[in-house]
Amino acid sequence: MMLRPLLERLRLARSGGRARTRLDRLLGDKAYSSRANRSYLRRRKTKATIAEPADQRANRLRRGSAGGRPPSFDREAYRLRNTVERAINLLKQNRAVATRYDKRAVIFEGTVQVASIRIWLRDLTRSTNTA
Repeated sequence: MMLRPLLERLRLARSGGRARTRLDRLLGDKAYSSRANRSYLRRRKTKATIAEPADQRANRLRRGSAGGRPPSFDREAYRLRNTVERAINLLKQNRAVATRYDKRAVIFEGTVQVASIRIWLRDLTRSTNTA
């Protein structure tokens, strides 16, 4: 439901020129595997790496040749999602980030930056202690 509005408002800054509004690839979990999302991404010429849920796979196979071919899936690219998920989970360990008490986006961004610095410093001290 929220994929289309999110992608329509997306603006990726560049070092020069105007911001990009189209992604090259979208990595998503099984919740984004609807036919509507996949067709929307095809229209935007965005490669989708979204796992197919078991029920959708079973329905497609049950329909035989009328079910169509399975959607393309890049396993290696999908595994990269794990890195992003773990980083977000580390940020959410900070209560202020997880609950988002801050009303203004600028203040919340500062909260995320402070949490990121704390994570970086913690990892930095761990790596110097093991060396």
